[in-house]
Amino acid sequence: MSKRKPYTRPMGPTWWASHPYYRFYMLREGTSVFVTLYTLALVCALFALVKGEAAWDAYVAAMSSPAAIVFHLVCLAMAMLHAVTWFSLTPKTMDIWIKGKPLPENLIVGGHYAGFVVASIVVIVAIGGWL
Repeated sequence: MSKRKPYTRPMGPTWWASHPYYRFYMLREGTSVFVTLYTLALVCALFALVKGEAAWDAYVAAMSSPAAIVFHLVCLAMAMLHAVTWFSLTPKTMDIWIKGKPLPENLIVGGHYAGFVVASIVVIVAIGGWL
């Protein structure tokens, strides 16, 4: 048995900043923080709605401030980045074969985008939106 000390590669707290791929990976993973924050804002909206009209009006006033609007825009951008990167990742996780041939990646990604559009239309119609 050898008494040599094995090599341990040093890894600092900013290891991910050295390569563009890792920086984008960390950004993509960081989008989940904004999705969580927005979910908490929606939960606060539900609590305000349950407490009554005065609490709801106060919540709406708070969410109408410029800082809240910027927060919503940042959360929207992060959620869109999260969705786009997730949709582009799905062909790597879904191994679908039809008649012995793999389903092309663009069909899998396109199916996800089509499902997203259909679900969005259903939600808009359900809340009495554009249609």
